[in-house]
Amino acid sequence: MSADTGSELSASARRVQEAIEARGFDYRVFELEVPVRTAADAARAVGCETAQIAKSIIFRSHSGRGVLVITSGANRVDEARVAELLGEPIGRAEPDFVREVTGFAIGGIPPLGHATALATFVDEDLLKLPAIWAAAGHPNALFQLAPADLPALSGGHVAKVT
Repeated sequence: MSADTGSELSASARRVQEAIEARGFDYRVFELEVPVRTAADAARAVGCETAQIAKSIIFRSHSGRGVLVITSGANRVDEARVAELLGEPIGRAEPDFVREVTGFAIGGIPPLGHATALATFVDEDLLKLPAIWAAAGHPNALFQLAPADLPALSGGHVAKVT
């Protein structure tokens, strides 16, 4: 793992690094030699448990809003529970919609720095962990953070989403 920062980062990862700094945090984005498109791949790459990977999943609400659910890599999102929290039905988002609302491609969706404001929910299970890792705008990019900072960093509401 290399600690690329600044101009060495890809454009997408640099946008995430800038968003982290704009929110007042000093976490550093890293880019790996190979893509880590799954939570298990990411966990192996950084040497943590799959549960410590914060997966960012985009849904589309019935009214067309983008909904971000950040969940533990070990968990599956309960779409009915998220719909109840949101107050309207949701469904999986198509890749074009994901790129439109986030500005990022599937496989590297970060918990912040999106193209549009998203309704955001943070899996309460993530807050029980000692440290977590999140995608940083590119399938090769990640950053480590303290779980307690995730709600402020993402603008998300902590909830049971699984």
